[in-house]
Amino acid sequence: MTTNTIGLEMTKSRNSSDEKLLRRGGTWLPTHPAKELIARRYLKHRKNLTVQAVEQLTVGAGLEEPDSANSIPKPPGREEALESRISLNVQRISTIAEAVREAGAKSVVDLGCGDGKLLRELVKQRQLQRIVGMDVSIRSLEYAKERLRLEQLAPAFRDRIELIHGSLVYRDRRLLGFDIATVIEVIEHLDAARLRAFERVLFEQARPKTVIVTTPNVEYNVRFETLPVGQFRHPDHRFEWTRAEFEAWSQAIVERHGYTVHFSGIGDADAALGAPTQMALFGAC
Repeated sequence: MTTNTIGLEMTKSRNSSDEKLLRRGGTWLPTHPAKELIARRYLKHRKNLTVQAVEQLTVGAGLEEPDSANSIPKPPGREEALESRISLNVQRISTIAEAVREAGAKSVVDLGCGDGKLLRELVKQRQLQRIVGMDVSIRSLEYAKERLRLEQLAPAFRDRIELIHGSLVYRDRRLLGFDIATVIEVIEHLDAARLRAFERVLFEQARPKTVIVTTPNVEYNVRFETLPVGQFRHPDHRFEWTRAEFEAWSQAIVERHGYTVHFSGIGDADAALGAPTQMALFGAC
């Protein structure tokens, strides 16, 4: 048997195992909080295949889109191209990092951390004793690890950082006990039906002392000349809110879960339209 034939047979075997898992999982496995453990046990020691299978399960459950904002690196998409012209992401990361510093936090979890841009800034803050990034995308966590250069960091820095795989809509004890949680440009990627689950996971169960949430201000979209009227900044966005809509959602959280909230904008604000990014800073009562 030739080398090419052996490789082909191995590929067929991997594909067969993968397909069996996905087929037997039906509709229940993609949304199961322990799907990664189940996949790992089913596929035994085939690490690469486990990663691939979990990715497919996650996409199948609607928790992550193949081209979601956190699945990078990739060529700049529409949102990145639009916002890069006004350096919005740079301003956003800088603003959030400064808010974490001002809060005097010693522990922070970045939910939907993507490829770790914010984490890279937070590592510079020596007062932070624990920094955790969580994402539903295993690929994004791998990119975050590379961006942070965890293997090259001195132990004093490396021991402060942890990357974990998890979903924002399932209760997770690993999220307990943090001073501050950041949710940066994430909620607009969630289906409306999953927003309440996310709310309960974060504000009811995890209950960090401070929560920072940012999301696009849809009113500002008319300032992006290349963005077609009526379209969102990113094709994976389930919604983009006006300032009034974001404030109404935030105030409902305040009333249900005992937080206070302060609103501000990120980026150069238009007198009538507001800033391109809107931010809510929640504080536990």
